[in-house]
Amino acid sequence: MTHGDNMPRSLTILSFAAALALGQTAVAQQDGDAAASDEQPAAEAPAETQETAPEAETPAPEAAGDDAATDSGFSQGREVAEAEDPTYIKEKFGDWSLRCFRAQEGEDPCQLYQLLREKQGNPVAEFSIFDIKDQGPIIAGGTIMVPLFTLLTEELKISVDGAAAKSYPYRVCTETGCIAQIGLTAEDISAFKRGAKATLTLVPAQAPDQKVRIDVSLSGFTKGYDSVSLFTE
Repeated sequence: MTHGDNMPRSLTILSFAAALALGQTAVAQQDGDAAASDEQPAAEAPAETQETAPEAETPAPEAAGDDAATDSGFSQGREVAEAEDPTYIKEKFGDWSLRCFRAQEGEDPCQLYQLLREKQGNPVAEFSIFDIKDQGPIIAGGTIMVPLFTLLTEELKISVDGAAAKSYPYRVCTETGCIAQIGLTAEDISAFKRGAKATLTLVPAQAPDQKVRIDVSLSGFTKGYDSVSLFTE
């Protein structure tokens, strides 16, 4: 992220203060000009002619309203409708949720989702699973997001109930975390259905000699997986 994308808060505050002071100076200047004009002596009225011209009708001043506030340089603001969340939780299955995406047409696609937390309850990772087809032995896909500053050369390891782990490469890192996209076979899904707990193992970049283990509860996985929508490419 560039500095332009993340403007320092102090700079923002100073810019706002300067703009506010400028607006107050302009208002004070206008008041001073008006006062000066009131102090000037009035010009002598011209001599009346024998036939005085009819006085022109002067329109009544408009009541001060929204336009007056706008002309002063200060906006009164307007109501902004909040954007609808593109995702929603349709149903819960144990520790898993059926998270769906609002589609413009047709049925909303859904995936099995779990927000993973560490012992203190803080969220540390996300795990989502969806069905796929025509991918050979792979019958389901998974997206796992782990914290930034993960050592990418040490791939993500996944094991179920202490069995031998499988290793998966990371695909990309974003502003919110690093992502591994995994393919799951029928054997993998069966292990998830039979198991009680899966474990994610990753290595932090700042401490490459250490390993971080994140537990994934498999409570409700079987019923939840049967409700997952079919994703096709």
